[in-house]
Amino acid sequence: METKKLAIIATKGSLDWAYPPFILSSTAAALGYEVEIFFTFYGLQLLRKKLDLQVTPLGNPGMPMPMGMDKWFPVLGTALPGMQSMMTMMMKKKMADKGVASLEELRDLCQEAEVKLIACQMTVDLFDMETSEFIDGIEYAGAARFFEFAGESDICLYI
Repeated sequence: METKKLAIIATKGSLDWAYPPFILSSTAAALGYEVEIFFTFYGLQLLRKKLDLQVTPLGNPGMPMPMGMDKWFPVLGTALPGMQSMMTMMMKKKMADKGVASLEELRDLCQEAEVKLIACQMTVDLFDMETSEFIDGIEYAGAARFFEFAGESDICLYI
């Protein structure tokens, strides 16, 4: 029987969008899938050695707000200075309280499970990023290289 394949394109660089690619990839790898994640544009933030990701309630109407704020707090209020930092701190605390693994732990788990982490070379060049800012063990390649794998994958997700 041929090994199933999962291909993920990760394009977001915020705290709340960082979890899905790593959770889905580590789970698929544990189930025996061959997995590759292609990090492009803001998704490249997830490959940095030092993760300093934020979550923003602005433009995220599905985000549950503390103290029922989504019912009474004006949406425009989420743009006030300090709201993003406050929401990030609250989200990190909630995750820690619930025993959710950190992004670094999930990323390490993916690497241990041989999930291939691919940084989009075009985006690295576009944003003048230094490869020394990224974790070890990743591959730098273009979209054509990723499509070789994605074209034969059983599941392809865009996150």
